[in-house]
Amino acid sequence: MQDRTTLGIAFMVAFALIAPGMDAFAKATPDYIPVMEILGFRFGLQSLLLLPVAAYLGCLDWPRRSDVGLHLVRGFLIMAATGLFFAAVREMPLANAIAIFFVEPFILTLLGGLFLGEAVGARRILACAVGFGGALLVIQPSFSELGLVALYPLGTALCFALYMVMTRSMAQRLSPITLQAYTAIAASALILPLLVAFDGTGHPALDPAMPERFALVMLFGVGIVSTISHLFISLALKFAPAATIAPLQYLEIVAATALGYFVFSDIPDALTFLGIAIIVSAGLYVFARERRAEQVLAVQLDVPHTP
Repeated sequence: MQDRTTLGIAFMVAFALIAPGMDAFAKATPDYIPVMEILGFRFGLQSLLLLPVAAYLGCLDWPRRSDVGLHLVRGFLIMAATGLFFAAVREMPLANAIAIFFVEPFILTLLGGLFLGEAVGARRILACAVGFGGALLVIQPSFSELGLVALYPLGTALCFALYMVMTRSMAQRLSPITLQAYTAIAASALILPLLVAFDGTGHPALDPAMPERFALVMLFGVGIVSTISHLFISLALKFAPAATIAPLQYLEIVAATALGYFVFSDIPDALTFLGIAIIVSAGLYVFARERRAEQVLAVQLDVPHTP
């Protein structure tokens, strides 16, 4: 059992270190390629790569009619989350965008209490408030420079938290790989009609352009890295408890800061580092409370009941 947990931790570390590469490829894609086209490559390649994997593993079940709408909603949410984030990193440093996005665990905690009936105590609510305060330290200077773009990662966090609430429910009866494949197909089904409808309109975010060699390499990089990273996180969740591996996701900030510095010469200022430290500390506290609650519940369930 310990070996499986260690393997799960290894997959989560790998995810956290390579996932910002997807955002770096998106940031490096030339501006003449609209965000919606980047999304098309991201989800289209994920569909093409994951469907054969799911078929090979024998977990590619035909979706139930009642699930089709749920897949489409999940596809829309992850499309919106990714699109907002790609738009953000085109204008702001990777580390800043990811730091703001990491209010997502706090939003997920609150949504879990609202929609899933999960217990959310006063300490967790306080930790969420502190985490949001840390995010404001990162947002404030960015907002004065960029305007509404600085709020895009908050939109990403909200959409992704809603996506995760749905995932928690559907993952109980579907393979993670199958779920990822159908999500990518659903997002692609939403994106393709938009690209066709806006072709030739000149709309900066929706009108597709023929990519040249460098842009094509960046687009394939987005699709391939996103597919690999999502496979890693699916495998991490398969081999290790979520409460064990979730704090490791904060390694993304380290990877994003390194990529931002070496690739784009972005150096976060002192206020940003302070905000990141507050967000990470509050997030680790929330995860620690989640894990302690699970351990207490497990002990209570193990205690024999007297008649």
